[in-house]
Amino acid sequence: MSMEAGFELGFSTLDTEVSDRSLAVEGSLPEWLDGALVRNGPAVFEVGGDRVAHWFDGLAMLHRFSFEGNSDEIRYTNRALRSETYRRAMKTGEISGQFATGGGYLRRVRQLLFDDPTDNCNVHVARVGDSLVAMTEVPRFCSVDPDTLETLGEFAFADALTGHINCAHVVPDPHRGETVGLLTTFGRPSEYTLYRLPDGSRSRERIATLPARDPVYVHSFALTERYVVLTEHPFVTNPASFLLPGSESFVDNYDWEPERGTRFRVVDRDTGEVAATRVTDPWFVFHHVNAFEADSGELVVDLVAYPDADVVDGLYLSAAEDWFESGQDGQLRRFRIPLDGGRVTSESLYEGLELPRVARGDRTKPYRYAFAQGAAKRDGNHVAKVDVTTGESRRWEQSGLFVEEPVFVRAPDAERPSDEGVVLVTALNTTERRTDLLVLDGETLDERARAPLPHAVPFGFHGRYFPEW
Repeated sequence: MSMEAGFELGFSTLDTEVSDRSLAVEGSLPEWLDGALVRNGPAVFEVGGDRVAHWFDGLAMLHRFSFEGNSDEIRYTNRALRSETYRRAMKTGEISGQFATGGGYLRRVRQLLFDDPTDNCNVHVARVGDSLVAMTEVPRFCSVDPDTLETLGEFAFADALTGHINCAHVVPDPHRGETVGLLTTFGRPSEYTLYRLPDGSRSRERIATLPARDPVYVHSFALTERYVVLTEHPFVTNPASFLLPGSESFVDNYDWEPERGTRFRVVDRDTGEVAATRVTDPWFVFHHVNAFEADSGELVVDLVAYPDADVVDGLYLSAAEDWFESGQDGQLRRFRIPLDGGRVTSESLYEGLELPRVARGDRTKPYRYAFAQGAAKRDGNHVAKVDVTTGESRRWEQSGLFVEEPVFVRAPDAERPSDEGVVLVTALNTTERRTDLLVLDGETLDERARAPLPHAVPFGFHGRYFPEW
């Protein structure tokens, strides 16, 4: 058993699909668990004998784990997303126009501005009205049947907001009954558009438009009760560079310019006004954990920070094994942003994690517990649980298992900030050459239940638990 085994299996194409399969469950589930975990990620890495270059470029597949309540049964469905990109790849034997493969997502500005970019929506899922929507980093969205995972076609919002880049991490705010998102538009000037989507609506409403002289690669942002916090790390592009010869892909057009530092732009969610702009040391970030307004009047923003953007290159398939073994680990870092003009400070709360999650009800609020995927070692990785108020942590690990993003589901009668509930996490089991769904206790991280899948699922990205589905 080794990292080689994990990587070979985790980046191997899965093309088998099952529908509403009952999984054998070892252990027991809480009676209140009555919804569905839907996960998204790349699953097809070879087409026509050619292999994609980057993890982000595999063709999308969705996975649904359904829990019945008062039952120890888990039902499982997986289905490749029948996007235009997928259908064209199956027909022609080629995948093109992705993040880092075959000329990039947005091959030059011409494709970026005038042609259809990829609809390989392999990053995340969200609920929009009654629809399950798969998303990626360009503003094309796929509508999916929430029960069968059948692809229903392209999803269109009922508004006129546009952009060239879509921030695939939208942030649902259950306290205000809306989801907040972000679009980037290249031009003169380039700009970011922040928007809200009221629950039940298909129509996004503009919060603010911010000018961006050199747009940054925005994969996520932070949200508090009153503010959107845009973290502009210095991984930037000049949109004109897309026109120059020699740039082969989307990511080739971004440069790490640490002398700029990392800038936090704080935007009032109600007025759209910029409440503060603060600069700190250069950090690269894919994922924010949570954010809230402290009693002291400063904003607390927790995110997974890297000292530079090398991680992007580290996720090319040719480099991934070396990166996971010896590359820079992400650290859970807490930033304090004073709104009155003081200096931004930060501290590390945990070394070596990614794909962080908090309870749905904790978003935008002071909170205690973050759950994340721990950094890989040779024979596996771990689930990390961090108490961000004390710095104490717990971990769950088993030799030969590579866990993915852990999703914490708080028990319905537990009050914030309790850790009573369960952690749902898929894990690639390299010993058995399959994937297992683990159900861990939220307080202790002890294993409560395990359900083996009928196949090995490649390393995926993100998912959500939907209590209503």
